[in-house]
Amino acid sequence: MATDAGSNSQRKLLAIAGAIIAVLLIVNIILLVGRNRAANTNKDLTTQLDESEQLKAELEKEYYEALTELEDMRGSNEELNALIESQKAELKKSKTQIEGLLRNKRQYSKARAEIQNLNTKVQEYLAEINLLKQENEELMAATDSLSSENQTLLTNLNQQRDSTRQLATAREALLTEKEMLVQSKEDLSRKVNIASVVKVNKLEAEGQRVKGNGKASANNKARNVEQIQICFETAANKVTDTDTETFLVRIVNPNGETLAIESLGSGTFQENENQETIRFTKIAEVPYENEKRDVCTLWAPGQSFSAGSYTVEVYNKGYLAGTTTFELK
Repeated sequence: MATDAGSNSQRKLLAIAGAIIAVLLIVNIILLVGRNRAANTNKDLTTQLDESEQLKAELEKEYYEALTELEDMRGSNEELNALIESQKAELKKSKTQIEGLLRNKRQYSKARAEIQNLNTKVQEYLAEINLLKQENEELMAATDSLSSENQTLLTNLNQQRDSTRQLATAREALLTEKEMLVQSKEDLSRKVNIASVVKVNKLEAEGQRVKGNGKASANNKARNVEQIQICFETAANKVTDTDTETFLVRIVNPNGETLAIESLGSGTFQENENQETIRFTKIAEVPYENEKRDVCTLWAPGQSFSAGSYTVEVYNKGYLAGTTTFELK
């Protein structure tokens, strides 16, 4: 009986020990699996961090190389420099968007594609700048050529005028040649750029009332004003031809309407800057010798004027040469 009791006790101890060992094995297995999962998670995080840092470094490299290339293209041309500044702003915007992808959404594939797109944009920008530089150089060369041709034509014209005075018998032939030269000059004038426009300075306009003795005096009360006087000074411009310069005067009333009466010389013209058709009030033709000249002209429509702010614009060769405003109470 004692022997059986000892055997039973031994078997119980062995069973308990086996259970404990089994539990320990299960715990070790669970710890091992958890450790492997943690290791894999850390590895994934490390991989993501490495890829993120690599993409950030690649982004910084592409961005600052692009800025350097754009700055190297900068010159004295304002239009070109403005384009470069606009492109730099676009690159900065793209960089910020990519940084957002890396920092917030972890969309690495999209971020990498955007970095490649950034590089493509830079190449397009550089190509656009090079094209603009080439066009500017061609335009400058064309302008120089036109100026030289214009000077040659003027010289020839003066020579023909001298010959006309000396050779009365060849008058008709020279007149024909002169007409051809004038026609050629008109053709060339359509190609001359805005550099030939004669600007106006000291542009002033005022309402006037005509007294009984016929003399006019300044008056700013709309009900008393009978005419508007516009005065300005032509600027010196050595590029334009020495000839009669035509200035188109446009008076705009407080309602935004152009004052115009066709029977008094009003009409329309094409404004070269925006290719718009604009009404003008009257024409002022001025003898021009590349020097300053004071010019005054009157607009007396025989109609009443309304109170408010008026705008006066003066155009030459289809370009705005000067503008001012005045008030009638």
